[in-house]
Amino acid sequence: MSPLQSTRFQRFSQATGNAVIGQLRGSWKHRSAVLLALLLGFYAGGNVTAYVMPLFPGGRPALVLAVVLALEVLVRLRGRVVTGEPPLVWRVLDNLRIGLVYAVVLEAFKLGT
Repeated sequence: MSPLQSTRFQRFSQATGNAVIGQLRGSWKHRSAVLLALLLGFYAGGNVTAYVMPLFPGGRPALVLAVVLALEVLVRLRGRVVTGEPPLVWRVLDNLRIGLVYAVVLEAFKLGT
């Protein structure tokens, strides 16, 4: 079998695969912390949409704006502070963010909004 050509899509799929595999490398402490952060982010996102949203002053639009602003600040801060390979704390925060966003988007699709 001949080697794959170096196309943009092939480089993109290789980088995506390396990023996913990179999350699974390391010690059991690293892997379990990253996975738990993803699951806890999803749990927190489900609770935000179910319990906190009706109690938030300003209702749903204000809460969504606050969550988006907080996540944007977190992403910008990470981009300025961390260069190269991020430490475990930043990976945990990233996975919390990913789980929270996934839960909120999933809830929006379930509600049809």
